[in-house]
Amino acid sequence: MIYQKRRMQAEWEPQSMVQLTWPHQDTDWAPILPEITAVYEEMAREISRREKVLIVAPEDLQSHLSLLTSHLSPLTTHHLSFTSNDTWARDHGFITVEEMSGEGPEQKDTVLLDFCFNGWGEKFPAELDNEINRHLYEQGLVEGRYEDHLDFVLEGGSIESDGKGTIFTTSCCLLAPHRNQPLSQQEIEQRLKAWLGAERIVWLNHGSLIGDDTDGHIDTLVRICPNDTLLYIEADADHPDLLLMELELQALRTLDGRPYRLLKLPLPRPIFEESGKWKEEGGERLPATYANYLVINGAVLVPTYDQPDLDAEALRIVGEAYPDREIVGIDCRAVIRQHGSLHCCTMQYY
Repeated sequence: MIYQKRRMQAEWEPQSMVQLTWPHQDTDWAPILPEITAVYEEMAREISRREKVLIVAPEDLQSHLSLLTSHLSPLTTHHLSFTSNDTWARDHGFITVEEMSGEGPEQKDTVLLDFCFNGWGEKFPAELDNEINRHLYEQGLVEGRYEDHLDFVLEGGSIESDGKGTIFTTSCCLLAPHRNQPLSQQEIEQRLKAWLGAERIVWLNHGSLIGDDTDGHIDTLVRICPNDTLLYIEADADHPDLLLMELELQALRTLDGRPYRLLKLPLPRPIFEESGKWKEEGGERLPATYANYLVINGAVLVPTYDQPDLDAEALRIVGEAYPDREIVGIDCRAVIRQHGSLHCCTMQYY
């Protein structure tokens, strides 16, 4: 198939709405459902102050959501009554690109790319999650031309776009087992360039977080920001491979040959969980990261972890990268108990 000129937008470009796939009793959130619901309600409130919110939730939660949305900003909220395996909208949601439909600057179409989400390499069930996009499209809750790529595994958290033709990803994720074998790296790259309209794919070969289920999603490690700026997480004693990732970033150049501006985010002090209880040491280390923030119209929502000194430093550094936006912290200690954070819970549309 021949694709017209395409471009995957940068996250900081004007958005039409953000999708949240709501926690419910039949997800892994069941043991802490009140805590995680409170986080989602806070995300919905902050997003709705600035743009539309699209909520996917089972039918039995609609009365709760109607009560919630009655207290939100008057910006419109849309609902899809449909159940899910889990709540990671970043990875089961549409990936959108714009496509030129004519010669004029206004002649652009939105293309809704529907990729397969297979539970990060068949680690978790995802058959219901994979049906959400089709239902959203058929009910007219998303605008654009539907494009079926359900024979290819690609999660939104595994790619970052600068809006200018460069896509960042990690080899440890896209080349991980049970995703797109037997395709080679070159074959995967050719597909990404065609579908996303990229001039180049930057593959990072180092970096991952202890406790990460995704095999190294880029949105937990490195984020592309305006003005050729990269925000990335620093190493600690348990993550020496992040030092090698830093060296990779220092060696990178933009498409026009200039070094990137690099801003380093602190890594939260270790947070552990064992048998459902928080611990300061021992047990299972959770993959807390400040890089997993969400850019929305006029603001950046940044995960925090009840570590006031590091939380404040992370918010300050994100503010350096986005000086024209309000920086809003959201406590994501509940979210990392299922090994994700704020960006993982959301998917923006343009």
